[in-house]
Amino acid sequence: MDNYKILIADDEDEIRDLLAIYLKCEGFEVTTAADGIEALQKLQKIDFDLIILDIMMPRLDGIQTCINIRKDNGIPIIMLSAKSEDVDKILGLNTGADDYVTKPFNPLEIVARVKSQLRRYTRLNDFTPKLKDEFEIGGLVINTASHQVKVDGKDIKLTPTEFSILEVLARNKGRVLSIESIYESVWNEPFYESENTVAVHIRNIREKIEINPKEPKYIKVVWGVGYKIDNES
Repeated sequence: MDNYKILIADDEDEIRDLLAIYLKCEGFEVTTAADGIEALQKLQKIDFDLIILDIMMPRLDGIQTCINIRKDNGIPIIMLSAKSEDVDKILGLNTGADDYVTKPFNPLEIVARVKSQLRRYTRLNDFTPKLKDEFEIGGLVINTASHQVKVDGKDIKLTPTEFSILEVLARNKGRVLSIESIYESVWNEPFYESENTVAVHIRNIREKIEINPKEPKYIKVVWGVGYKIDNES
């Protein structure tokens, strides 16, 4: 994990310093910011590999900062929040965050999630040949080598986590995958009360690739079982 650059944006000095210590001990290069505006300014100067973003910050909060980042940057974003309600978690994920951690947290959990996100992002951007690089399902084209998605010839921008979920479904097209199996395949950690996390990402993917998300052509739900992409869509 050497040489990866991490940006921590949080208005609490203690949290920034604590996370910086743990991440530096793992070999990461760490930069900090006290609010969203400072984070965006530093993002313009440095090519970071991952951002840890607190939701409640002065001047520009984490939600608006995430929206700004996602306009032209697909790097992994982990949201931090003192709120534990599902609505706050869903809001964070809907803005393009890849993961969400509630305060107070164990710094070792953050380190583990950072490593998991970086492994996934590196794999998605690794141009080493794989078993199969491209999937064509109707008008949907998924290229795992170039990390590109097209629908009817139009480029679709997905976050790293959204792409990972779509790839898992595409590699298992025709099979129904449970929410648990999708979560464990993408997040590389045991499934625990994470139904909303998967469902929110699936909804975001549908909003981007489906003509009518309420009547999806590609990602189908099998009630009480999970999700699938049909062989022919």
